[in-house]
Amino acid sequence: MSIEFYLVAVCILLLFAVFDLVVGVTNDAVNFLNSSIGSKAAPFKTIMIIASFGILAGVTFSGGMMEVARKGIFHPQFFTMPNLMAIFLAVMLTDILLLDLFNTHGLPTSTTVSIVFELLGAAVAVSVIKITMAVDGTMQIWDYINTAKALTIVLGILLSILVAFFSGAVIQFFTRLLFTFDYKPRLKKFGALWGGVAMSSITFFILIKGSKGATFMTPAMVDWIKHHSFFIMFCIFVIAAAFFHFLIIKFQVNILKPVILVGTFALAMAFAANDLVNFIGVPLAGLSAYITAAASPDPLNITMTALAQKVHIPTALMLLAGAIMVTTLWFSKKTKTVTETEIKLGQQDEGTERFESIWLSRKIVNMADSLFSSVKQMIPAILRKKIAERLETVESDTSLTMQQDKPSFDLVRAAVNLMVSSAVVSLATSFKLPLSTTYVTFMVAMGTSFSDQAWGRESAVYRITGVLTVIGGWFMTAFIAFIVSFIFAMVIFYFKIVGIAGIIGCAAFLIWKNHIKHKGKEKEKEEMNIFSMDKVENFEDALSITFDHLEYLLRNIRESTHITFDALFKEDLEKLKMERKRVRLFQVWTNTIIANIFKVLRLLQQEDEKTSYNYYQIIRRLQKISDNHRDIVIRSTMHVSNRHKGLLPVQIEELKDIKVCVINMLKMVETSFHNREIIHYNDIAEQYHYMRELVAKYNANQISRIRDNSSKTRLSILFYGISGNCLTMMRQNIKLFELFNESFKIDEKLSKSYVKE
Repeated sequence: MSIEFYLVAVCILLLFAVFDLVVGVTNDAVNFLNSSIGSKAAPFKTIMIIASFGILAGVTFSGGMMEVARKGIFHPQFFTMPNLMAIFLAVMLTDILLLDLFNTHGLPTSTTVSIVFELLGAAVAVSVIKITMAVDGTMQIWDYINTAKALTIVLGILLSILVAFFSGAVIQFFTRLLFTFDYKPRLKKFGALWGGVAMSSITFFILIKGSKGATFMTPAMVDWIKHHSFFIMFCIFVIAAAFFHFLIIKFQVNILKPVILVGTFALAMAFAANDLVNFIGVPLAGLSAYITAAASPDPLNITMTALAQKVHIPTALMLLAGAIMVTTLWFSKKTKTVTETEIKLGQQDEGTERFESIWLSRKIVNMADSLFSSVKQMIPAILRKKIAERLETVESDTSLTMQQDKPSFDLVRAAVNLMVSSAVVSLATSFKLPLSTTYVTFMVAMGTSFSDQAWGRESAVYRITGVLTVIGGWFMTAFIAFIVSFIFAMVIFYFKIVGIAGIIGCAAFLIWKNHIKHKGKEKEKEEMNIFSMDKVENFEDALSITFDHLEYLLRNIRESTHITFDALFKEDLEKLKMERKRVRLFQVWTNTIIANIFKVLRLLQQEDEKTSYNYYQIIRRLQKISDNHRDIVIRSTMHVSNRHKGLLPVQIEELKDIKVCVINMLKMVETSFHNREIIHYNDIAEQYHYMRELVAKYNANQISRIRDNSSKTRLSILFYGISGNCLTMMRQNIKLFELFNESFKIDEKLSKSYVKE
């Protein structure tokens, strides 16, 4: 290969740097956005502007992982420029794919860990090749690789997870004891002192992170800051406490809001200063390698000893990278997806849980419950009572409005999140311990939510499953990064242009698939918004919207039933699997409608027992409709998936008749709900009775088929199951229809039920 080919490789690396900035910011934005967004400390645009300024301030610092990309994981003096190009191309391709995958699924991971293990995997691959090709065999793998650095980073991950979680939990516990959930009155007494502590932690974090890499600071200034840390923090504490006391007394300012916004700026700045080089460090190292090689008389064989030297990044380049990061922050939809994951795992109130429970989360909850029960017995009853009173949550004012703008958690927890995250990262930085800002901020947020009892008995198993999923993803990041970059480096080293083109093609296809998948998830979220009751102002509106929601759900169940029957008749497994996925979505919709009904029931006066009973009946009917539809889909899918014998022609014809009745009745009920009027109720009742007779007749026919052995056991179970499910669904639809009439008093003649249970 000529030197010109490697110039093209450098251009590709620089192009990859742009893509990596986009996917990197998308993943890491959760670090500095979740506390301010989750607590609604300020309008969304204000938070984004502050975070943007934090990023632009951070990119002017050239510290971070640049040296890791050049010499931290491997020893560059043992590699040639072609060797390093194979490593760097493999690293960038892996990084873009890996981060995009995590962003699609809304899982925050560490860009630091990903880049380190990608460098490690690719460097090991090229080192193995060099060892196998060597004639003398004097070099070993540990001569090429800085194994101590990788081990230190792994230990740093484990340590940061534990320290961050327990630090967040303990500090939040004592902060909540001090302020309680009704914190505003107590903020006037202790707010200034507490705010001084928080600001000294956060602003010192800015100093220690900024001074380490700021180009305008001399070594003497950095050294002075390092040796006068406690004096600086004391001065910040005194000034901040005095200023906050003045704001509270004179202007009645809620000082938690400025603390949170300053903390958001600090973490955004730290992210840009520390993690920017995760995205552009490797491409710039590739550029340095090319420039060094091009200046040599033997560019393809000269070793890269020059990369061991320190490098200064031009400020203009850093600002350009910062502009790309800020643009991504504002316009990337996946940023919101990743942020929502952490906010939902820490939300104070019950809500739709993103994760299901697993055996491990249930085991952890049971163990924790037993442990806390034992600890409680050791604490005096009087003290337990006092603590319980201080930690008692404050119910929000009862209102017909569903509180669209209600924060996921309060300002106290948001401020603690930022204060503890800043303190832990600052402490680790001062001791030169490698850790991930992502891991620290996430685990602190989980620790504070745990301490705030956000992980109650109704939500603990789901929240723990989510945390385990994210933590498992962190370790998967390291494993996947190593393996994939190892393979990519091998392919690029041996196949050169063809290998690079092939990997880029595969990467483009996978990114496109992830994009399609994310669009699907966004569509599901938009559909979930249909079931919102945020703008409800009175009970009549709530009742009307409930039937709108029922109409939308029934329409989708009708469409799914139609597809499921046809797919069963044709034994189309792919369509059945798609409907089974939709069933999970219908279950979420059903649970959301039921949760909304519970909220509305809380708004009703106790003496309005009749309306409350009718609303409860809606829940009962809806659950039965949803369960029976799900049973039809699962029965059909499992039958075809197991490759059992298909339905007999006569069974198909009979089920087609049943299907027509079901579809027609669902359509009539939908229309009534939509138009708020009774449409041919007698026709619907007659249709139901006709269907009962039809099912009875076809069940008798099925008995004959069983006797003559034309229908085997599994076919008989399927037939009876589906026909029974359909009949139950229709009975519950009639009941919903009667409740609809009674709720809106459309027709007094229908006050008596036409259909028996």
